[in-house]
Amino acid sequence: MANMIEIKYPDNSRRVYESGVTAIEAMKGYTLPTDRALLAAEIDGVAVDLSTVLTSNVAINPLTFDSALGKEVYWHTSAHILAQAVQAVFPSAKLAIGPPIDTGFYYDFDFERPFTPEDLTRIEEEVHLIMKEDYPLKRIEFSQQDAIPVFQKRGEGYKVEIIESIDDPSVSMYQQGNFIDLCRGPHVSSTGQIGAFKVLSGAGAYWRGDERNPMLQRIYGVSFPTQKELDQHLILLEEAKRRDHRKLGKELGLFSVSEETGPGLILWHPKGAMVRHLIETFWREQHIKRGYEFVYSPHIARRNLWKQSGHLDFYQENMFAAMSVENNPYQLKPMNCPFHIMIYKSSLRSYRDLPLRWAELGTVYRYERSGVLHGLFRVRGFTQDDAHIFCRPAQLADEVASIIKFTFSTLRRFGFEYFEIFLSTRPDHAVGSDEDWQHATDSLKSALELLDISYTTDPGEGVFYGPKIDIKIRDVLGRAWQCSTIQLDFNLPLRFGLSFIGPDGKPHQPIMIHRALLGSVERFMGILIEHFAGAFPSWLAPIQVKVLTLGEAQTSYANDIMLQLAGHGLRAEADLRSEKMNLKIREAETAKIPYMLVVGDKEVTARTVSIRKRTKGQAGTMKLDTFIEMLKEEILEHSSSAITPTLSTNNSN
Repeated sequence: MANMIEIKYPDNSRRVYESGVTAIEAMKGYTLPTDRALLAAEIDGVAVDLSTVLTSNVAINPLTFDSALGKEVYWHTSAHILAQAVQAVFPSAKLAIGPPIDTGFYYDFDFERPFTPEDLTRIEEEVHLIMKEDYPLKRIEFSQQDAIPVFQKRGEGYKVEIIESIDDPSVSMYQQGNFIDLCRGPHVSSTGQIGAFKVLSGAGAYWRGDERNPMLQRIYGVSFPTQKELDQHLILLEEAKRRDHRKLGKELGLFSVSEETGPGLILWHPKGAMVRHLIETFWREQHIKRGYEFVYSPHIARRNLWKQSGHLDFYQENMFAAMSVENNPYQLKPMNCPFHIMIYKSSLRSYRDLPLRWAELGTVYRYERSGVLHGLFRVRGFTQDDAHIFCRPAQLADEVASIIKFTFSTLRRFGFEYFEIFLSTRPDHAVGSDEDWQHATDSLKSALELLDISYTTDPGEGVFYGPKIDIKIRDVLGRAWQCSTIQLDFNLPLRFGLSFIGPDGKPHQPIMIHRALLGSVERFMGILIEHFAGAFPSWLAPIQVKVLTLGEAQTSYANDIMLQLAGHGLRAEADLRSEKMNLKIREAETAKIPYMLVVGDKEVTARTVSIRKRTKGQAGTMKLDTFIEMLKEEILEHSSSAITPTLSTNNSN
């Protein structure tokens, strides 16, 4: 009798097949909940080709373009098609890597020169021919030893280097037509499954992101099942270019980066510094309201501190080189955690003292390779909105729930309404007992369920020292950003021998919670610039009001207006130049100032102001006091943030 296996489907139905059935055969009896094409399958949480043979009881899930894993498979195949097209047009181009990314895919090539726009057009034409040919994608498995000659014969040195670095006796490749590439997969079944394809742009990129390695030529692309979806995406890309924080940061005078200072180190200009000040002031006020205390820590410490914390073992490649101080090695801090721990250790702690909630806007320094630096999003020096909570195990669920509510109210203050919550559990390599991990994970779940929050479980994606909750926001373009995190830590309290005296008079180990709401001030600022396209809401705008005079006769009244605005804590500038009013208005609009107060002889006589609102034009004439109260009410209205968030309806717990 043949060996039979049971297949479980997403609707909890089950079917029995003979062992050796393929994933696509097992999916034939299941009706997809969408009219999307079946791309691949997820078997017990792992994405696989549809040709994968099943030999044991499994849970199977269809992957279409509507799922994150489905998009990854789709875009991964598209990257292979791009690589095949490049080598068809430019046979001397050598393959490096071509992964899917959040917004499509790219492929890196070793080529003697940068690709021109004309080159990209030719490549895209070849892509469409490959799609039309509908080549099947065939998976081939080799031993590591036998795989090396395959790519040596093709002159693909980068692939040989990758194979030699793989700690696995077998490797897989995929072939489509006469093109073959080293790849783990999975992929769609054939090149004809890709519907609409666009080659976007070229750029330089160092091999493995290291400037000491050769400069490669990177080509970005994106693909969708339909041309309509692709066209909509291209419109969003154009809007994203318009909102690029690097471009707006320069145009609005918010920040800059100087080669003389060093890449990845941000210089904050007065207007950008004002926005940052407003963010940080709000942050501090809210922490005080919620029972946090502030601490400050130095920018360097003895290298031994980082050895004890484990950063030298796990994080050294992201740390700057040590410096010598009186023959002792010191290190720029990549994290704030060890300093807060040393403050904890400075006194004997009782269970009555806990929880201790310590917060710091602490600037840290991490060595990022120049090839990955990106405006405010990827820098070498940045300020974390860091906090650490030291608590007893019994306090854990309540503390986490409080942090989640704090996170939502903070993010809503900045205009973010949609959140996705992820609970990451124990990875394969972790410190701490099973009992500790279970208690910590249960505490995170309890906090989420107490607040009736939907969440997705990421099995095995916790950090080595404890489980965590990550919160993603979506901006006005629908892009997801990881900012907030809540991480439980058994490792550092153990490494540093932290304890508190319990009710039994004996020492006990506290649990440490690492917590960030914004992530880093720099990155969050970049997200805000792009979310608002530089047009900050009134409470956050560096200049809230611009006073514009028709001529010199209104100067005295304009100065009086400025004094009154300042007296009410409002940020204003006056344009008293002898220029045409249309020019003054246009410049104020370009600077994205929320309100303009136009002052002529009529306004001077009536002691009024003529109001123009950003992008909306004329908004009437009123007494200055009335305008001030209106603006203050607007700021106050935006300041009120409800605790209950708009949440993802996805619940995979």
